[in-house]
Amino acid sequence: MYVIVVYDTNIKRVTKALKLCRIYFHHIQNSVFEGDITQKNYAEFREKLEFLIDKEEDSVIIFKFRKKELFDKEIVGIEKNPAENIL
Repeated sequence: MYVIVVYDTNIKRVTKALKLCRIYFHHIQNSVFEGDITQKNYAEFREKLEFLIDKEEDSVIIFKFRKKELFDKEIVGIEKNPAENIL
């Protein structure tokens, strides 16, 4: 599946959220990540995320798509972290 993750966490957890997302996804902008992920890895990511965040204070939005080709992405302005740089 293809996933876009957007998070807004307390400053105490920002670095941990960043590190967790970097393990599974491509960092595209400040607190925004995207990438392909298996069901197993997604379940692992969600479990770690649930442990990391404070549900009373933090917000995480996860957009899930069956395939990357099922949505259009348009960038207005500069692309901060182009995916082509990944091998």
